[in-house]
Amino acid sequence: MRNRGTLSLHIPEPHNRPGDAPDFSNILIPPAGALERPPIDANARALSPYAYTLIRVLDAEGRAVGAWNPHLEPQALIKGLHDMMLTRAFDERMYRVQRQGKISFYVKSTGEEAVSVAAAHAVEASDMCFPAYRQQGFLIARGYPLIDMMCQCFSNVRDPIKGRQLPVMYSASSHNFFTVSGNLGTQFPQAVGWAMASAYKNDDRIAVSFIGDGTTAEGDFHHALNFAAVYRAPVVLNVVNNQWAISSFNGIACGEEATFAARAIGYGLPGLRVDGNDFLAVYAAEQWAAERARANLGATLIEHYTYRAEAHSTSDDPSRYRPTDEWQAWPLGDPVARLKQHLIHIGAWSEAEHQALSDEIATLTRETQREAETIGTLATGSRPAKATMFEDVYEEIPWHLQAQMKEAGV
Repeated sequence: MRNRGTLSLHIPEPHNRPGDAPDFSNILIPPAGALERPPIDANARALSPYAYTLIRVLDAEGRAVGAWNPHLEPQALIKGLHDMMLTRAFDERMYRVQRQGKISFYVKSTGEEAVSVAAAHAVEASDMCFPAYRQQGFLIARGYPLIDMMCQCFSNVRDPIKGRQLPVMYSASSHNFFTVSGNLGTQFPQAVGWAMASAYKNDDRIAVSFIGDGTTAEGDFHHALNFAAVYRAPVVLNVVNNQWAISSFNGIACGEEATFAARAIGYGLPGLRVDGNDFLAVYAAEQWAAERARANLGATLIEHYTYRAEAHSTSDDPSRYRPTDEWQAWPLGDPVARLKQHLIHIGAWSEAEHQALSDEIATLTRETQREAETIGTLATGSRPAKATMFEDVYEEIPWHLQAQMKEAGV
C-alpha cells in the first residue's frame, strides 16, 4: 500500500482577535474612480470582474471621481448627510434607553448608515423594501415618523405593531417597508416573489432587499437567486458585508474563498461590489441596478463592503471576539465623515453648518424620546390592549379564538 498523508480540515479564523492590533493589510482597495460604469443592458458574464473589485467614488480628499459619480445636487447630498446623522443619533438614544431598561433589545447600524440611506435615496418611494434589522436608515430616509419608531421599540399603546415584534423590527406598509424578520434569510425570497408579482401584474414598482453576509450561507439566499435569475425578477438584492455575523467573521460564510458579489455569477446575474462607506458609490450602484430592473433586464446582487462598528445587538459583547478599537482602523473610514468632507470640499457645507445640524438632530431625538416615554415604555406606562392580540389575522374571528377572547375578558 502507498504511504498517504493525513487529511486536515481548514477552520477559518479572522485576522485579528481580542488583544491584537487591528490590521487590515490583507484588504486590497482599488483607487476611487478606477472602474467604468457599464450600460445597464450589459451582459452579466461581461460584468463578472465587478464582483471582485470595489466601486468607489469618493477619494481620500473628498473628491467625487470617475464614471460612477452620480453627480447629485448639493441639496440631495445634504439630505443624505442629514438622514445618516439622524439614523446615528436615533441609534445612540435608543441604545441608551435599552441600557436603562426602557426597551428590551436594540440593534445599532453605526458605520453602515450609507448602505440603507443611499439605497433609499436611489430607488423610488413606491418601491418595496424587504429590510434586515439594520435598515432603520432606509425608513428614516423615507420620512417615517421617529415617534412611531420609538413607540414600536417601547412596545407602548402607540406601537404600530401592537407589541408583536422585538424592538427595531419595524413594519410600515404606508412607506413600502416590509416587516423586518429576525430570520433574515426570509427577506430575499419574499422580495423576489413580490417583484415577480409586480412584473406579472405589469406594475412599475421594483423590490429592494437586504441581508447580512452570514445569511448568504442559508438556503433561502440561493433559492432567491435561482428564482430571480430564471424569471428576471425586477429586484435589487443587497448583501451587507460588515465583516461579522453575531460572533463569527465572514469567512465562516465562505467570505475567504470568494466575494459575496461573486455568488451572482453562477446564477447568470450581475454582481457588483461597492464601497459601503461611500454614500455616492452606494447611490450609484443602487441606481444602476434599479434602472436595470425597471428595464426588464432582471435582478442584480450588490455586496456592500463595510464594517459593523458596534455590537451585533445589545445582547452581544464584541470585545470577546475582535479588537475593541478595530473600527477606528477600518480603511474605508466613516460614511458620515466622508460625505461631510465631500460637501465641504465642493463648498456646499461648513463645520459650523455641520455642528448646527448635529445640535438640531440631538434636540429632535431628545424631544421625541420624551414624548414617546410619556406614552409608555417597557418598564412603565401604557400597553396595547389585550383585545389587539386577536386582531389583524382573520377577517372573521374563528370560534376557538372567540372562546379565548371570552376567557380573557375582552
